[in-house]
Amino acid sequence: MGPGTALSPRSGGWPPGPGGARDRGRRRRRVIFLRGKRALVTGGTRGIGKATVEMLRAAGAEVLAAGRATHGDLADPARAAALAREAGAAPLDILIVSHGVWEAEPVALGEMADAQWRATLGQNLDAVFYLVRALVPRLADGAAVVLVASTAAQRGEAFHADYAASKGALVALTKSLAVELAPRVRVNCVAPGWTDTGMAARPYQGGGRAAIEATIPLGRVATPEDVAGPIVFLCSDLARHVTGEILNVNGGSVLCG
Repeated sequence: MGPGTALSPRSGGWPPGPGGARDRGRRRRRVIFLRGKRALVTGGTRGIGKATVEMLRAAGAEVLAAGRATHGDLADPARAAALAREAGAAPLDILIVSHGVWEAEPVALGEMADAQWRATLGQNLDAVFYLVRALVPRLADGAAVVLVASTAAQRGEAFHADYAASKGALVALTKSLAVELAPRVRVNCVAPGWTDTGMAARPYQGGGRAAIEATIPLGRVATPEDVAGPIVFLCSDLARHVTGEILNVNGGSVLCG
């Protein structure tokens, strides 16, 4: 998608985008209204990213949903730069970085292969750095950036130290960028707990899901929409005085002061 190319607001399963007198009534009923905003969402073809794309489009935003199958490996700085160019020449109002990897097989740090460590940090941290670096000059005044981390960033995760370290780095990156880009751009982070996505399918097998839900005060794992809602909130004017925050969405399983 080059300069001047319109991003389609259409998406199945959600209300159609804004338009005309009919929309004025919808707008009065909507709290979050993003018509005219341009957004880029990585990891936007599945899980939390896909749910976020659909909510943004329902609120009227024009969204480019980036997925690995169509946009390549963002841990390659050339691919990250290419995606930034594909977003078009017009200023970008919303950037959501929700892609990432998690190796389901538990591995003690003393036994972790170099390849796993580098692959996890490459996808979860390096790719974020490359993409945000490429897009900072393209962010509109008043833009919102949301990075998606994890509860593992704040409590650690035994036998998944690579993942916890990469997501902890995103928390630090959020706080650094919030100050660096203020007051022109707001930067926040959403840290989900257990969520019903393909990445976590293996631990949910057998009685795994029930055991996990027993540790969550709200009694269930999150749906992708449960996490997408707070992300979209942080992109809206309702959060216009919020920056540098880590918003935990974990059903009370990890309480951070």
